[in-house]
Amino acid sequence: MLRDIFSWRFALLLFASLIVIYPLLWVVSLAFSGQQSLTLVQLPADATFGEQLMALIPLPEQWTLANFRSVLTEQPFLRWLGNSLIIALATTAVGLSLSCSAAYAFSRFRFAGRERGLMLFLISQMFPAVLMLIPLYVIVVQWLGLGNSWLGLILVYAITALPFCVWMLKGYFDTLPYEIEESALLEGASRWTIFTRIILPLARPAIAVTGLFAFMTAWNEFILASIFMDDESLYTVPVGLRFFVSDYASEWGYFAAGSILVSLPVMLLFLALQRFLVSGLSAGAVKG
Repeated sequence: MLRDIFSWRFALLLFASLIVIYPLLWVVSLAFSGQQSLTLVQLPADATFGEQLMALIPLPEQWTLANFRSVLTEQPFLRWLGNSLIIALATTAVGLSLSCSAAYAFSRFRFAGRERGLMLFLISQMFPAVLMLIPLYVIVVQWLGLGNSWLGLILVYAITALPFCVWMLKGYFDTLPYEIEESALLEGASRWTIFTRIILPLARPAIAVTGLFAFMTAWNEFILASIFMDDESLYTVPVGLRFFVSDYASEWGYFAAGSILVSLPVMLLFLALQRFLVSGLSAGAVKG
């Protein structure tokens, strides 16, 4: 009986994995095919099941890097990539600076409006980000005059990521024993010294997770960037990739190659921060 249950679970997991992997195979095949489209093979009526199954697997006739070379040399992809990198790194720096200080204040100090502030952060996560599009546009573009600029987009992304980062870090700060800070206070250390030299080093796993979240918020976002940016030289990668697929031309090979190149920085970040991710994702789950 137990063996049957595990076999069914394995079959369901295998089926779900194939559903997830199959579109990725199309992206890889398109990127390395050197063409702008791929079609399924036309099989005769008497084709066997194995031949039909192989025809469904998207494999190019020949593997080539032509699409990657064209994207990197003939298109302004590197400029878009640099814009995204600058905006994502700045968003991460601003978001972590604000969220670390705010989360520490919510965790360690008692002040008027503390509970309401935490509740407002939580409530803001209940609504889609698109609902904030009009007020953000009015504030950033009309009031601050930061439309079509990196600074305006960085502020918007940092604000968008701030509620999650604050709650994440606040939960981790709650697990740190307060006796460490009391000992430092008795030794004459200031609150700023305790925060920068004791708390932040101890909170590196949670900071790594929240920093990765803030980076991905800016790196993958499309709607806000397409609305706030009008100058092609300031486009981020998600906004630039949309021009490969339009009403008049569909360069799916360039789009697939660009998509793979965009995913590489995030993959490298995951590999670099993987030792912090397991402990950071469970940070604050249990208070002890």
